[in-house]
Order: sequence, then C-alpha cells, then structure tokens
Amino acid sequence: MDTSDTSALGITTFKGLPRLRVWSEHATAVSVVVLSQSRMVLQELPLTRKGNVWEVSNSVLAPGTRYALRLDGPEGHVHRFDPTQLVLDPYAKHVENLGDEQDQYWVAQVVATEEFDWGEYHHLGTPMRDTVIYEAHLKGLTKLAHFVPEEQRGTYAGLAHPNVVAHLTNLGITAIELLPIQAFTSEKHLRRDELTNYWGYNTLGFFAPHAAYATEAARAEGPAAIAREFKQTVRTLHEAGIEVLLDVVYNHTADEGHHGDHILFRGLDSAVYYRHDPAGNLVDVTGCGNSLDTSHPIAQQLVLDSLRYWTTEFGIDGYRFDLAVTLGRDHGHAFTSDHPLLHAIVNDPVFADKKIIAEPWDVGVGGWQTGHFPRGWSEWNDEYRDRLRRFWVESFSHARQTGQHREAIGKLATAIAGSSNRFSDDRGPLATVNFVTAHDGFTLRDLVSYNVKHNLMNHELGRDGTDNNHSYNFGIEGPTDNDKIQEDRRLTVRNLIGTLLISAGIPMLTAGDELARTQHGNNNPYNQDNDEFSWINWDLDESQEETILHTRRLIEIRRDHPVLRPGRYNHSTETLEDATRFTWFDAFGRHMADWQWTTPASRSVQFVASSLLEDGRTDQLLVIIHGVTDPAPFRLPELDGIKGYRLLWDSAAYRVSEIDTDAMSVAIPQQRMRLVGPSMRIYAVIDQDD
Repeated sequence: MDTSDTSALGITTFKGLPRLRVWSEHATAVSVVVLSQSRMVLQELPLTRKGNVWEVSNSVLAPGTRYALRLDGPEGHVHRFDPTQLVLDPYAKHVENLGDEQDQYWVAQVVATEEFDWGEYHHLGTPMRDTVIYEAHLKGLTKLAHFVPEEQRGTYAGLAHPNVVAHLTNLGITAIELLPIQAFTSEKHLRRDELTNYWGYNTLGFFAPHAAYATEAARAEGPAAIAREFKQTVRTLHEAGIEVLLDVVYNHTADEGHHGDHILFRGLDSAVYYRHDPAGNLVDVTGCGNSLDTSHPIAQQLVLDSLRYWTTEFGIDGYRFDLAVTLGRDHGHAFTSDHPLLHAIVNDPVFADKKIIAEPWDVGVGGWQTGHFPRGWSEWNDEYRDRLRRFWVESFSHARQTGQHREAIGKLATAIAGSSNRFSDDRGPLATVNFVTAHDGFTLRDLVSYNVKHNLMNHELGRDGTDNNHSYNFGIEGPTDNDKIQEDRRLTVRNLIGTLLISAGIPMLTAGDELARTQHGNNNPYNQDNDEFSWINWDLDESQEETILHTRRLIEIRRDHPVLRPGRYNHSTETLEDATRFTWFDAFGRHMADWQWTTPASRSVQFVASSLLEDGRTDQLLVIIHGVTDPAPFRLPELDGIKGYRLLWDSAAYRVSEIDTDAMSVAIPQQRMRLVGPSMRIYAVIDQDD
C-alpha cells in the first residue's frame, strides 16, 4: 500500500523555497531539467525519492523558469520510461511548445502567484433548475464577431467584450459551457495533414489555461497575464449573472496510443496512469489511443486536484466531463456508479454548489450509461435528443416517402416531462441535461438541411462522424432558394427550440443555433479551425434575427414560469411544489387514451402543466403540439379552476411580433381553433380567481 505524502504535487513554496514534487511508483531516477527558450539545458537537478513521491527544493525553480522532467525506469511490458525524452509536469500551471507544429517540444514554465480581485463575483451559485446552458467554442464564438475589436476576436478577452455579454444576457443565458480551455495540442495525424485539433479534446496541461486563446498582448507579457485575462473574463461574466462551466478531458491525454509521443504519463509512469490489458497493451475505451486508469488513487487525485484548482483559482462554476464513463471504470475496466472518483467529485466541499455534468458514454464495452451516474450528477441526455429529432425531423421524411409517420407522441411526451423513464426519482428531472444539438454533430440548421453528413474535408474519407443523425433536408440537400423548403426548415427549428425550452430538465443550446448557423453538413468539424465550418458568422439575415428573437422569447417564458423548471417528478394527480403535474389531452380536449400514446396516427396533443408556488398560488401553462403537416381542428381542454388561456408563443409565426399576446385576447376552455402544422403553441392559464 502506498503511504507516500501526495499533497502539494507540482511546484509550490516550501520553507521559503520553490519545491517540485512528482509522483512515480516505478521510476528509478527522476530529475528536473531547466531549459532556455532555445531549448539549451541550463541545469539538471536530481529529485530525491520519498516513497513514490520525488522532490527537490531549489531557488532556480523561480517564476519564469522553463523546465521538464527526465525519468528512468524499467523497460518493456507496461513500462515506457525513456531517459532520452523529456516529459511535462502534469501539475504545470503553464506549458509551451519550444519546437514547431511538426516537431513539438513541450516544456512547463513556473508561474508567479498573483492575487486577483474577484469583488463580489467569485461564484454565483445559480440554482440548477434556473440554469440555461450555452455550449460554445471560445475561439469560434468571437473570431468573426465584427462587433469585437480585432485584437480580441477569438480570445478570452473577446468572450468578455460587452457586446458578446449583451448577446448572452439578452438571450437569457445563465451559464456558458466552454469547450476545452485546458492546454491542449493536436494529434500527430492532424499535424501531418496540416490540420489542428480545433475542439481541444487532447489535453496536456490539466492546470494550465490554453495560451493560444489569450490576446497577443497577454501572451507577450507571459503566463501570469494569460491567467489574469481569463480570470477577468470569468469575473465579467459573473458580473452579468452568467456562470462559467468548463468541458474537461480527464479520460485520456495527448500521449495518444502505442506510437504516440512522450509528453505526459507515458514517460512518468505508464503502468499506473494508463489502463492496460494482461499482455501490456493500452486499453483504449476513449477512441483516442489511451485511457486514464482512474481505478488508481493517484489518477483520482490528479482529477480532483485539477478541479479544485480551477474552481478556487479561476472561479469556475461547474464542469462537463468528456467521456465520463471512462472515469467510472474500475480495475477490471467495467463501469460502476459506485466508483470512488464519481462520488468524490460530488461530495467534495469545494464543489458543493457546482454543476457536475457527465457525458455518460465512452466507446468501450458497456460504454452507454445514460441515467446510471450517482446522485449529484447531471447527464447529457442523448435519448432526449434522439426523441426530439425523430418526432420533429426524421418522421416527416418517413411520412413524405410512405404517407405515414413513424413516431408516435408517447416518447416525446416522456422526454418533455423530464425523462423519468431514464432517471430515478431520487435524482429527478435536474439529472437530465436536455439538448437537440451539441458541438459534435449537425448544427440545428444543418439537421433540417442535410440527409447525410458531408465530412470529406476532415481527411478521413467520410468515415468520421455519426451516420445516425435523424436528419431531413425537406426536399433538397443543403442550401436552396426554394421558399417553401426554407420555411419548412425554419418552422422545424422553431419547433425543436420550443420543445427544448418547455421541457423539464436543464436546457442546453449550442452556440450559433439561436441564429441558425451552418457547418455545411459537416457533423464532426473537430479539425476545422476556419470560417467555412466552425467560426460563427455574425452577418445575419432577417430570418436569423427572427430565430434569435424566438429563442429569447422562449427563454423568457421559461424564466417567468417555474412550472417549466421542476426539481422533482410528480407521479401523483395532485398539484405539488417544485414538482410539475402534467395533464394530457388529445386534439379534441379529451384525456388521452392509452392507445393514443403509441400510434403515429395520433401526433397532436395538449397538456396543462401545473405546479404549486411557495406563496400558495398555482403556476400553469397550456402547451399544444401539432405534429403533422396538415391543418387540423383543436378544442382547448377544460379543467376545474381554469377560466381561459392567453397566447404566449406560436411556432407557426415567422416573426415574434406577429404573435397576438394581448392580455385581452383570451381563448376559453372548449373553444375550437384550427392550427397549421407542424407547430406548437404555449398559453398562459388564467385562473377563475384572476
């Protein structure tokens, strides 16, 4: 049993001197190599072994010093020690490449400790039920933003620009979830093809902000200025009421597979940090060549130490864990919801009020685990995504080809009500992060514009990216001037956004979907750092402006009505606090019969959502979903205590301004109306006492 003191790894100050501490069980010798910017070795200091921790204290390890590690140890089987190769300190606060893109030479740099004035905004603590997430790529969000100064576009400072913040606050966003900003690099095969890992899922600095995202001025000033720029961005967003969540990649590292570079754990102690099979081969459940072995306590500590650092040092409000199933695999590589790391993350007092979100799958055996994470975790809900896509998009393709729809209303209704089929009652609807699109996959516009992916520019012969998109082009592949097809696509986008924002759970929008951006059919542009596929184009036409206004209106409705944000499931027939009751009706205002849930012949439904407020009042909304193309008659439902319904939103309206929300224009129970399709409406319920 390892009894080594593993506290304060990396470089810290101890008894007035900088001290470097590194963990390696199997190394036989460890030294720190001090280098110049030209890669000249200035000094090499041996580290002393204390258990499995190696350490040295020396004044040369002062801020600004560039350094790397040299380790020797056993060869063969699971060991990859190579004293001719330098590796990074995994606790480095800044990393830089002293080589070029093809011949990389990674070193760490000691960063000066600075005090930062957070004011009153170090952490916000927005309740999970009130959260609306906006997933964004830090560079891509502002690289083409003409309303941001050129020197700030695509940078940390650009994200904090008042015009960007105003866009987010005007939409009603409460949290921005950034694709990886921990220091990363591009894989060998991408560099050979002169491409880059644009998304950033290839980490080599778990404690270091990605330097390339800082402004040129901050990079010139040095690592402390880079960190300061990001902190100021977080503070600015906090001042605007927007939390900052990070997409973090602890499932694998930039070492890649068997023939990868010695960058991190390959040369530090591959036998411990990575998963291996009995023959000594790397076990790859991530699809990236290696998998961090979180069954070992030292790997668990690395993850927790890194999370604590970003939370306390940078004020981060939560995390989305890439391929989180990998983190929950035991010594035998099987996933278990009782994994100590999964529980440590949600039980650590540092993360007590933080958002903890899993991508609940990886590519290994038993890799799909949606709904199986422990209490305290929320999860990306891919089942929710697919149900919305099948109902509003794919089923219309099937109907045009066969004359009949494929999808009934039942699965969509379950998704809207919080996916209680997938998540246990003790976790409730706040366990589901609902989304229609994410960074990996079609954009919302492309989902309704392409039948198949168009990924040839990724240099993988079209083999990358999923083929299971549930998409439909509505008649023509890609761009078209056909007015009818364009309106069909826009209407479907409005139906998808509308359904997302009235569903129980935590909604997540992908940056640019609110303005209908396109990736030209590429559903996996992870290596496309350019304006054609990845950077958001902010030159908008009228229809894009209207999509923004529809999204803003829907988020406003969600914010104004707690009934759309329940914290618990309600399986009873009573109206309860923080637990929405859904009362379902068919198009004629009759209670749904069992057969209607499962037949595609019945795709029109109404429901009244009811929830008790703290002051004793009842919050209620009526939602109508008309899931076919032909216009159809509806009769509004009649329930005790309801006097009428006032229209709040109608997806059939091209412009938000066309929607008649006049308080004097009230529909009454049992009133007949004709709805065009496919569409949906949201009504405020007027009580008898109002």
